[in-house]
Amino acid sequence: MNRTQSAPPGHPRSHAAFARALKVMPGGVNSPARAFGGVGGEPLFFERGEGAYLVDIDGRRYIDYIGSWGPMILGHSHPKVVAAVQEAAARGTSFGAPTEAESELAELIIEAVPSVEQVRLVNSGTEATMSAIRLARGFTGRDAIIKFAGNYHGHVDSLLVAAGSAAATLGVPNSPGVTVGTTQDTLVLEYNDAEGLERTFRQRGSQIAAVIFEPVVGNMGCVVPTKAFLHALREQTTSHGALLICDEVMTGFRVAYGGAQSVFDIHPDLTTLGKVVGGGLPVGAYGGRREIMQHVLPAGKVFQAGTLSGNPLATAAGIATLQVLRDEKPYDLLEERSARLAAGLSSAAAEVGLPHSIARVGSMLTLFFASEPVRDWPTAAKCDTARYSKYFWELIGRGIYMPCSQFEALFVSTAHGEAEIAATIDAARRSLQALSVQ
Repeated sequence: MNRTQSAPPGHPRSHAAFARALKVMPGGVNSPARAFGGVGGEPLFFERGEGAYLVDIDGRRYIDYIGSWGPMILGHSHPKVVAAVQEAAARGTSFGAPTEAESELAELIIEAVPSVEQVRLVNSGTEATMSAIRLARGFTGRDAIIKFAGNYHGHVDSLLVAAGSAAATLGVPNSPGVTVGTTQDTLVLEYNDAEGLERTFRQRGSQIAAVIFEPVVGNMGCVVPTKAFLHALREQTTSHGALLICDEVMTGFRVAYGGAQSVFDIHPDLTTLGKVVGGGLPVGAYGGRREIMQHVLPAGKVFQAGTLSGNPLATAAGIATLQVLRDEKPYDLLEERSARLAAGLSSAAAEVGLPHSIARVGSMLTLFFASEPVRDWPTAAKCDTARYSKYFWELIGRGIYMPCSQFEALFVSTAHGEAEIAATIDAARRSLQALSVQ
């Protein structure tokens, strides 16, 4: 891992905290996306979040565009979410038995996402995708799964093939420890390649249980699907009796209240969710047509279980978040401010003659350091990651916390006001100008 740049001056406590962490955790982190492997140097350590801001342990404030990698759509420490968690904690943190809150969160999801008729709550996006894959195989009686290069669906063995996000950043698209046996039924195709998908179905359609895809990719940067690709996904899976799994762990309730499937008019058989539905606490969910979900134990025979699934704290945070989104309808405001940010970042790059492209869907976007639009993993891989690393550190010095990888989307929250957007654009302009004279 690149450690050529240490923590910048003025961060002695983060430096000490990282040295301590390295002694007790692999790489000093509990998830590789936090390790700054894509930008070099040492990660910053944080003590609190306040609205659109993070505060590190050295007392420095940053306008935050990571938002815990997506779930903090209402900003940090939203009073209604905090109150809901506090009230739930006072009643008990886990029972290992049913609660009415589980049904309430499930009802909110079903109400918002028309393709979902029943839901099973789990503890993470990884659990959700793993369970959806198992269910698809159990329902169809087939083994093969199609995924797309650059789409990340969690660290599930059978899906950790040509993955994006941290796996791409660290150059480990096929992780050691993942056996040939667990991946032999995973077919990896290029995203947005409708012809390749159709060709694969012609060759192996009777063996394919499901296709899993991100409706807006977030783990090779924000990449938008083409209409032809979306049409081929639904047409080919329907024609060959396979299931279409829409991985909305990142996009669900983020790009729209009904998720990306409502934006693009997608009708999947199964949907995986996470991030926003937990309001910042560990939650995942998978759901879909009743006839499919009825195959999950104990209604059916496909096994999946979890002691902490639907635990009271996570469901309380998720319910509070979804209720605010449903009642306050902030998506027009998020669209306006995200569009302003995207235009400002693009203008700042153009002023210094930086080859770039911008991709955005709702409050999720990426400034790519690439001269052509990014549509798949091969085009994403052409990005100037070295320049992005310098840009990241320039922004850190100006109080802006962007994703620590070119291959991650940034997120705008309802707490990002006009002042924060303007300050971010100004900081980006000055950062890129500084890079142009280096």
